[in-house]
Amino acid sequence: MNSLNRNVRSALFGLAVGDALGVPVEFQGRMLLSSSPVKGMVGYGTYNLPAGTFSDDSSLTFCLAEALTEEFDLNTIGQNFVKWRYEQYWTPRGDVFDIGIATSQAIERLSRAVRPDEAGSVDESSNGNGSLMRILPLVFYTMDKPASERFQITKEVSSITHGHIRSVVACYYYLEFARQLILGGEKFEIYRNLQEEITKQLDALFVDKTEIDLLNRLLEMDIADVPEEQISSSGYVLHTLEASIWCLLTTDSYREAVLKAVNLGVDTDTTGAVTGGLAGLLYGLEDIPQAWVNELARKDDIADLADRVAKALPQT
Repeated sequence: MNSLNRNVRSALFGLAVGDALGVPVEFQGRMLLSSSPVKGMVGYGTYNLPAGTFSDDSSLTFCLAEALTEEFDLNTIGQNFVKWRYEQYWTPRGDVFDIGIATSQAIERLSRAVRPDEAGSVDESSNGNGSLMRILPLVFYTMDKPASERFQITKEVSSITHGHIRSVVACYYYLEFARQLILGGEKFEIYRNLQEEITKQLDALFVDKTEIDLLNRLLEMDIADVPEEQISSSGYVLHTLEASIWCLLTTDSYREAVLKAVNLGVDTDTTGAVTGGLAGLLYGLEDIPQAWVNELARKDDIADLADRVAKALPQT
């Protein structure tokens, strides 16, 4: 298995396992989970589904990854999302059981042939984590492109469901962190690098300073020093981004990172997925507990998808 193949598998399995860990306890509060924390892959709970069931986070991630096995095309990505919503494409067990409002509305627009990069709302109130949760495979396509092009492509792919600049910037930061992990960076070094690089890049791209300032805890502070009670785990895109970086920086293994993410409560599947994608890249496929992978729905299909993505993309 070459390094690209291994990295794609680490990202996809890391994300999907983190997602599946969180599905049974979605919407549970932190206080409840602190007294009865998630310690491994369990079933039923919130959606009454078997252990290893992933949510829309992973399904839409796989839809994006599937599109990357062909020539890059926004319409292909968008139509994969439509197939998921209306034809159960890349669902874990044949049903769509969870979908965000903004994502649902955008996919409905896509089904009416609205341009994919204009389907997502640009309203400030539409800054849920629905594009952040599924953006990770894009890093493998943009890996060797200049920063300005990486940002533009990220903007287009985020905008399929979430077009506001805040969601775009969150996706960009996340992909830049993932990119540096793939390049072999140490997590704290990456964090410090991005404080300088992201700020310069967003300034050069004329991103509104008020939007950049909203990333203050990531770009100017040491988020690892922020106490848990000040880390939010709602469905707001910046909360999910901050929580995922915080979980990554304050743990030392894949297992620790994703369990910490899930046990923050509320949007447990997405916090688990977003953290899990980075943790998979940081620690590698072999650090994801095999027992959790074995319980994951469609694990063989996910492995096959990763192989096809790696085969379709240039070696990095």
